[in-house]
Amino acid sequence: MKLDLVKIVGVSAAGKSTLVAGLRRLGYNARPVAQEHSQVPDMWQRIRPPNWLIFLDADLAAQGERRPDVSWDEPWRRTELERLAHARIHADLVIDTSLLSPESVLNQAVSFLQISSVEAASGPLAALPRTGSVWHQGGRPDLPSG
Repeated sequence: MKLDLVKIVGVSAAGKSTLVAGLRRLGYNARPVAQEHSQVPDMWQRIRPPNWLIFLDADLAAQGERRPDVSWDEPWRRTELERLAHARIHADLVIDTSLLSPESVLNQAVSFLQISSVEAASGPLAALPRTGSVWHQGGRPDLPSG
């Protein structure tokens, strides 16, 4: 059985890696996309376009709580949201994870996939390496201008 590809995209520290891990444990073919670091607006759909796109958002306070090692600020967040705008517009599901537990985020995603008749494998899929994809430069995410 060929499983639908579910790509997870969103702001840094929104829970992309955690959601991907949870979905894969349940047999869904989920993969993260580090779109927030790319200046290519449609990177999320290149190479292998997804059948389903889930966008995770989190407010600045939640990002700071989840990644206290990074100096988050509003200009940085605006840059990241600009880079994610194309993906957000095309997302099949948007979840604001700011006030949600990882389990609640997983439950919302699974409910959506089930309602959408997305099939899962009969057992867990192999885990993927966690991205933890915030690159640092002087204690800040490295977001080159462009």
